[in-house]
Amino acid sequence: MGWSREEIAARAARELHDGFYVNLGIGIPTLVANYIPPGLKVTLQSENGMLGMGPFPYPGEEDPDLINAGKQTITELPTTSYFPPPTVSP
Repeated sequence: MGWSREEIAARAARELHDGFYVNLGIGIPTLVANYIPPGLKVTLQSENGMLGMGPFPYPGEEDPDLINAGKQTITELPTTSYFPPPTVSP
């Protein structure tokens, strides 16, 4: 039997080290944030132009303008910065 999405995400999170900058794309990569060990300092980047993503918000505290690449609501941190996503030329 194959691995579940959560098992794959947890395994990927074990590859992270202090100081890493990690791009979390759509799908399983967005789950990696749930498995980063406590105390490990990594900076998460979303493909839609947010560097320094915070955790998922508590119910009722969602900001619809703060989303990850999978359109899930997230939070920002004091160190969060924003930049325009890359454009694709025809």
